[in-house]
Amino acid sequence: MAIDVEAYYRRYAPMVLRRCRFMLRDEEAALDAMQDVFVELLRRENDLVHNAPSSLLYTIATHVCLNRLRTKKRRPETHDDEILLSIAGDESPEDRTLSGHFLDRLFRHEPESTKTIAVLHYVDGLTLEETAAQVGLSLSGVRKRLRRLRARGLELKDL
Repeated sequence: MAIDVEAYYRRYAPMVLRRCRFMLRDEEAALDAMQDVFVELLRRENDLVHNAPSSLLYTIATHVCLNRLRTKKRRPETHDDEILLSIAGDESPEDRTLSGHFLDRLFRHEPESTKTIAVLHYVDGLTLEETAAQVGLSLSGVRKRLRRLRARGLELKDL
């Protein structure tokens, strides 16, 4: 008998979210992790035994959070990119023009998909995983493109 994931979500989502908040100490990351817990449950709903649903969800939440913490430790992300913040804060016509030239130089030799990746991640706020899914690349491919773009931006900034 398959698990009723919707019923589990209604009943256990607050418990899972508390666990994710406790482990990740970040509201947005906790919400994402909670959703991943239920996605994992959906993936394996026919294979799981459901005699102790709270224990099962608690265990899945712990594993999801630990994996996120390990990934973050191995590949930290910077959400306060100095260049991005300065471009976003440009209000005068002169500043917008200079930012436009900077962006033109930054993306001049980049494939169109790199521009899409940058917009999805930095402007729309998608996670790296969500961005990878949207553009059809691997997570490592998205990270590599953003690292290269960030390095190029720092080079241009210093000129």
